Amino acid sequence: MAIDATRWNSIRYTIWAPIYDLVARRLDRGRRHAHLLAGVKPGERVLLDGAGTGLDLELLPHDAIITAIDITPSMIERLRDRARRLGVDVDARVGDGQALSFADESFDVVMLHLIVAVIPDPVACLREAERVLRPGGRVSIFDKFVADGETASRLRRLANVVTSAAATDITRSLGPIVASTSLRVMRDEAAAFGGLFRAVVAEKANQKP
Repeated sequence: MAIDATRWNSIRYTIWAPIYDLVARRLDRGRRHAHLLAGVKPGERVLLDGAGTGLDLELLPHDAIITAIDITPSMIERLRDRARRLGVDVDARVGDGQALSFADESFDVVMLHLIVAVIPDPVACLREAERVLRPGGRVSIFDKFVADGETASRLRRLANVVTSAAATDITRSLGPIVASTSLRVMRDEAAAFGGLFRAVVAEKANQKP
């Protein structure tokens, strides 16, 4: 029986979980840049969507109100361990970024760090992030993208056969994904590996048009 893409994500990241930090720590500088652009303020309600092992926790204000979800239970267990070591209070649970269980306008900030290029349906992911944001809230995106208006090279497409099976898609462009929402990009900056990774902040309109 075929395994659906979301279930496969949970399986493969269960395999990755024990060594995830060793790989993801190479992106610490880019992650810090994404946090700088997002500018999370004390007391804001933050959703870490696709939170992994919780590497974002140490970069958030300690009095932020943090919720974290990930499709992989073993990632959430590691996140809870990290939160205990840091003394950070987190509502951590298994969840699917394509179908969030939260009410509309529940958060001030949604962080999509290293998830948009991984999740099977990035459009659904971003639309759900928009839905749970308050008016004027913002999405922080940190991930690898092909520049808008460009086509992935043949070499990159070939490499994607391997990377998409093992961990992540490396051929996605962010522009069309954001365009499926009413979010407005406020900042878009190179964050790591010569611009392969971008740090983007997009804002939800203060009111419906």
